[in-house]
Amino acid sequence: MSSTEHIQVRLNGKDRDITFGHTVQSLLEAIEINPLAVVVELNKQILGRDRYSDFDIREGDTIEVVHFVGGG
Repeated sequence: MSSTEHIQVRLNGKDRDITFGHTVQSLLEAIEINPLAVVVELNKQILGRDRYSDFDIREGDTIEVVHFVGGG
């Protein structure tokens, strides 16, 4: 598969076409999300921030990105 091809994933409950070849880290950067301000769940597995670059996004993956909200 070339880097110009797209795959479909489910991102925060919505189907989305993304460019093939992303890691969790590069996907967050592509959608302009600060990886230090979120927790990512990939296929029901919570990932450690220091490993976002280790996980390739594949066709059919389910990704949940949860933002931290401050307050009190």
